[in-house]
Amino acid sequence: MGLEGRVALVTGASRGIGADIARYLGRAGAAVAVTARSEVEGDPRLPGTVHSVADEIRAAGGRAIGVRLNMREHDQIPVAVARTVEEFGRLDIVVNNAAVQVPGTIESVDPRHLSLMWEVDLLGPLLLIREALPHLRAAGGGHLINISSRAASSPGPGPYQRRAPAGAIVRGSFYAMLKAGLERYTQALAAELEDASIAVNALSPMGRINTPGSMFWTNRDTPLDDLEFQVAHEMGMAAVWICEQQPPGYTGHIDFDEELCAREGLRAP
Repeated sequence: MGLEGRVALVTGASRGIGADIARYLGRAGAAVAVTARSEVEGDPRLPGTVHSVADEIRAAGGRAIGVRLNMREHDQIPVAVARTVEEFGRLDIVVNNAAVQVPGTIESVDPRHLSLMWEVDLLGPLLLIREALPHLRAAGGGHLINISSRAASSPGPGPYQRRAPAGAIVRGSFYAMLKAGLERYTQALAAELEDASIAVNALSPMGRINTPGSMFWTNRDTPLDDLEFQVAHEMGMAAVWICEQQPPGYTGHIDFDEELCAREGLRAP
């Protein structure tokens, strides 16, 4: 169906999954506000900025702007939303993709890292949703997509006694907790906003995607030329498909990219 005439804001979109979702939305016809912290490249193993991704979308014939947005700096959220609406006249789609992950156990983690994760992974998305809702209502409805993770899936009723190898760096427990909270709120908000024709869904990759961000921490001594990054085709296609659905008919879902693409017959170009 395409997304012509729609306007999307994507967070964490300077590289990786967020950038690929932004590119796919742009190809589908949406005007895209590409937002993230990165306005200039620092470490070459983390290529991409909000401006380079916006440039790519425009070069392919789409409309896009790059907007700096550090989700931890909550006063930047209304500025980014206002900039998007000022440039494109409306807002129809918000993709909450920005997130951080830190290692450690409850005894070893630095409390400031817990604050960082809470502020970026959960509080930031909630504040962005709050800021975007008046514009989605003014547009007559729209889509909120919260990017989650398989880590959010419950390990079951227990007892859960799997142990990490001695000395292993535990990376996923706090991230899983916050993503589970985001999914729980996704479904509660979907019910709350259904009458406003605003769909709220969560979308996760089935497995790890070798994006610059995911590879950076485990390959810090590897030359850039030896790193093979993956394109998140399924995440991009799935996000577009969700945004093409009529909001009252498709909301409150916890979707996984490969499963959705297989179900709907979506294939990468």
